[in-house]
Amino acid sequence: MIRPLLSLTFAMAAVSAFAQNAQLVYFGTYTNPKSGSEGVYVSTFDAATGDLSSPVLAAKTSSPSFLAIHPSGRLLYTVGEAPASASSKSEVSAYQISRPGGTLEKLNSVSAGGAGPCYISLEKGGGVAMTAQYSDGTVTSHLVAKDGTLGQAVSVIQHAGKGPNAGRQDKPHAHSIRMTPDNRYALACDLGADKVFVYKLDPITGVLTPHGHADLPPGSGPRHSAFHPNGKFVFVNNEILMTVSTFAYDAEKGALRLLGTVSTLPEADRNLKGLSTAEVVAHPNGRVVYVSNRTHDTIAVFQCNAQTGALTLIQNVATEGNTPRNFSLDLTGKWMVVGHQDTNSAAIFSVNSADGRLSFTGKKVSVGAPVCVRFLPAE
Repeated sequence: MIRPLLSLTFAMAAVSAFAQNAQLVYFGTYTNPKSGSEGVYVSTFDAATGDLSSPVLAAKTSSPSFLAIHPSGRLLYTVGEAPASASSKSEVSAYQISRPGGTLEKLNSVSAGGAGPCYISLEKGGGVAMTAQYSDGTVTSHLVAKDGTLGQAVSVIQHAGKGPNAGRQDKPHAHSIRMTPDNRYALACDLGADKVFVYKLDPITGVLTPHGHADLPPGSGPRHSAFHPNGKFVFVNNEILMTVSTFAYDAEKGALRLLGTVSTLPEADRNLKGLSTAEVVAHPNGRVVYVSNRTHDTIAVFQCNAQTGALTLIQNVATEGNTPRNFSLDLTGKWMVVGHQDTNSAAIFSVNSADGRLSFTGKKVSVGAPVCVRFLPAE
């Protein structure tokens, strides 16, 4: 009796490991003649070897610059980042994911509700999609129907405020919106207003209600946020000042408190002008935080104190391409894929299990103007 049980245990473990190793990687892109991109692309990734296949077109669509995958793993949502003057053409779209290859079948598109949608995310149950519009500084929410289609916006909220950088912060520029781990509040970073706005979300109606905000140092330009796995800290990368800030999160009150801010650049480069950050990611192990320096062409690697949220810069690794907009860890946490917007490529890095430092594997693939990277089990 024992041997069959052991055999079954080992067999199940092998299947689980295989499922985790076999992954799909989706790339959101900017579509234009220079990049040659035509929409959303998909690759297969082998976490056992770090091999990434050449991306193929999954769905032809205009500038799907940011992507969100439904918790069911069966649906994918995109923004269509239309020009600032074309708010009527700014859309969000829903797609069915086809297996096994991961191609996308369009379900529907609806108006984003604002101009220049640049970010999309879902509440944890997958029933509400939220977007941030950079051009007019709005955030919106949409109900997701049982068939995966998107409804028209049920919330359209206009941000207010501006910062000291006249060229970048003359008005609000909402740059991201994402749920807190308890799925009660949404945090919206606004680059123009130097604020992280907090919203209460009703998951039934999909309505967002203002719940306060947290301020960043003047001129910071907050862009994206990432939660520590323990849910006690939020990390916000500041695009303009090339910094990352740590906030304490009070889940009971839905409130943020700024704890500290550190540079994402090596000391020798901290006086350089015209640089900007793009993405922030916390490793699932809670010991490391990453930020992309898109015009410095590096990923900043920080040790994280899980008790205090304090960050210490330990590495700036070259990304092997120009303008690393977005990057993502694979589902095992052992690898990172970095997209290069201006050199039409993506590179694979290994993650040191001890300290989180990155090493280029020597592996790259070609893909036009990648600006978002998302992983999904390949089944």
